[in-house]
Amino acid sequence: MGRPREFDIGSAVAAAARLFAAEGYEGCSMDRLVQATGVHRASLYAAFGSKRGLFVECLRTSMADVEGQYGLLLVALVELAARDEEVRALCAQTTGVWGDDAALELGTRLLARAGLNGGTS
Repeated sequence: MGRPREFDIGSAVAAAARLFAAEGYEGCSMDRLVQATGVHRASLYAAFGSKRGLFVECLRTSMADVEGQYGLLLVALVELAARDEEVRALCAQTTGVWGDDAALELGTRLLARAGLNGGTS
């Protein structure tokens, strides 16, 4: 039998989601995720299986927090949705839950992230 988990999953997911939203999926190394979450690499792999598994859990969790997670959804759409069916399905579900304003908000944030239109990211 394995040892009991010694970290709060919710806190680790929230910290990872903030990092993914700020730096992108490809921009986040496991070293940065370990640093941001305060959870050992082996524990992250045991809990989530992979960096992708952690990202997917962040995306699932983000559906409940519209304002705080537009950045994470933007990363999912730009970096993973085209090649990852599960991520694409979660993006479709999330934008459906968030409603018609999601597309406009995502577009505005994409332009802002690129330094265009004077928006906020």
